[in-house]
Amino acid sequence: MIGGSGLYEMDGMTGVETVDVNTPFGKPSDSVVLGELEGVKVAFLPRHGRGHRFNPTHIPARANIFALKSLGVERIISVSAVGSLKEEFEPLDLVVPSQLIDRTRLRESTFFDTDVVVHVAMADPFCADTSHAVHHAAQQLDITVHPGGTMVVMEGPAFSTRAESFMYRSWGADIIGMTALPEAKLAREAEICYATMAWITDYDCWHQESASVTVDMVIANLQKNVATSKALLRQVIPTLVGERKCPCESALRDAIITRKDEIPADLKRKLAPVTGRYLN
Repeated sequence: MIGGSGLYEMDGMTGVETVDVNTPFGKPSDSVVLGELEGVKVAFLPRHGRGHRFNPTHIPARANIFALKSLGVERIISVSAVGSLKEEFEPLDLVVPSQLIDRTRLRESTFFDTDVVVHVAMADPFCADTSHAVHHAAQQLDITVHPGGTMVVMEGPAFSTRAESFMYRSWGADIIGMTALPEAKLAREAEICYATMAWITDYDCWHQESASVTVDMVIANLQKNVATSKALLRQVIPTLVGERKCPCESALRDAIITRKDEIPADLKRKLAPVTGRYLN
């Protein structure tokens, strides 16, 4: 579980242990909390750090995903606050997106930046199996949920201009956020299933009849959904057990282009939690 704005801890975990993980990409946003939730071994990490210390651009996403991979995580459910670009996607609704448009420009988005070339498939950036499970669990809890849809991920930390908001609507996008990337790309490289619970906090500034988005508006609406987010996590996590049968599980199998004998040994050791099954 990766908690977004407003979700800095997870209730109901048992056998809790807090671990600090050092990675080749620095320290994660915060300590990782390990334990069990509804009988399933889980890890929880607040992406902005407790107290919300990291803005979207400076979240140590590579360290976060690498740390979770090192701890044995196979599936990630990300919780995020987003703005709506469609009238029918109302504030306080939940969206389980299926597509992404990357408008970030200042973030490290791959583990493979030197001495090895890797091209993972991103046609479908979210795990369909995990996303379906989140959608089904939300229906069971009578949450207003929209399956599928396209999320624009912008750089931030400032919110959109009105012109940008209208442009994203013209592209057919449904919601806009700041944190699903590079998480989704890094999770795919790490062969971790990735799905997002995108909670709508506001209509982006295109909506003429609504007040322009503010931090107070985002946090107020997100806080209304914190308890629902936790209930949904408790509902869906027991369904995400057993052998994975989705393409995420072997995303690197045909993606490493560089010849094995050309990859430095120290790099193989550095990336072993991610690439060990293919390079060691």
